[in-house]
Amino acid sequence: MYDLHIFFCFVLDCRLYYDNYADTSNDQKNKLEITRGINMKQRKSTQKTILYIKKTWTLYLMLALPVAFALVFRYLPMTNIAMAFKDYNMFKGVWASEWSDPVFKWFQKAFQTKDFWTALRNTLLLNGLDLIFGFPLPIMLALLLNELAFKRYKKFTQTVVYLPHFLSWIIISGIAKQLLAPRTGVVNVLLGKAGVGPINFLMENGLYVATYIALGLWKEMGWNTIIYLAAITGINPELYEAAEVDGASRIRKIWHITLPGIRSTIVVLLIMNMGRILGSEFDRPFAMQNDLVMKFADVLSTYVYRVGIRGSQFSLTAAIGLFQSLVCVVFLLLANSIAKRFGERGIW
Repeated sequence: MYDLHIFFCFVLDCRLYYDNYADTSNDQKNKLEITRGINMKQRKSTQKTILYIKKTWTLYLMLALPVAFALVFRYLPMTNIAMAFKDYNMFKGVWASEWSDPVFKWFQKAFQTKDFWTALRNTLLLNGLDLIFGFPLPIMLALLLNELAFKRYKKFTQTVVYLPHFLSWIIISGIAKQLLAPRTGVVNVLLGKAGVGPINFLMENGLYVATYIALGLWKEMGWNTIIYLAAITGINPELYEAAEVDGASRIRKIWHITLPGIRSTIVVLLIMNMGRILGSEFDRPFAMQNDLVMKFADVLSTYVYRVGIRGSQFSLTAAIGLFQSLVCVVFLLLANSIAKRFGERGIW
């Protein structure tokens, strides 16, 4: 009996050992299979990456120059923002110059200056009028051009309204000053023959603002029109055919097909224009302003040039520029969030 008991114990131990060995071998096999699967996936992804790089390396090579340009000339100079918080000395450099005491000294100086608030008001006024009148007009012009059936006339009109975009503001201001001169300008000569006295378009505050906005519309309206026309070409023509079958008029097709089709483009351009509401350009106001209309012609860019750069107050210039950038970012984020709340994609 004792021998029989030992035999059964031996058989049981062998059975347990076999089961444990089988389980261990199964686990090892599973681990090997998982490892092989992972290695196969990694190899496939690596091969796909290599093939993708072989196909598109020229595109990345072409992209390297713009990226390098942006890094060197856009982002690297941002390190000099510290100038707005320092008493900058051009002989010491930005980082060797001493910190302002208090740190926001130059911001306080700008906000305490009357001319700064005048320039800020003029910037908001002129950019706001540009947005109010200059934003809807290209949309209306694009809709009108899209309805033209005579293609040659359509192309000719597009070219005529698009060409002024390539003219410099120096050239445009020179032409405007010649045409609108009080005595010798063609416009005032024709008005004089009609019995209307000479009008000082560029020497009275109200007329200067109107002329400033009108010239901006004439120069940039064609550029934005081309953008909307390109968006209109992406609308499915079958929608217009279905509307034609249903007896829809041109106004109905514009309202229910064309405008909804370019709504995303309208929203993106509106957000970008809102982001530039305080970012005044320099060449346009500088070329058109004169001493008689400085009350409305002096904007932040010309104020910074006159007081900051020509007056060698570089820290003040940096502070005003940083203030402009922060306000523009706030307007951009606000416009983008509003667009998303109304179900649009926004710019990101």
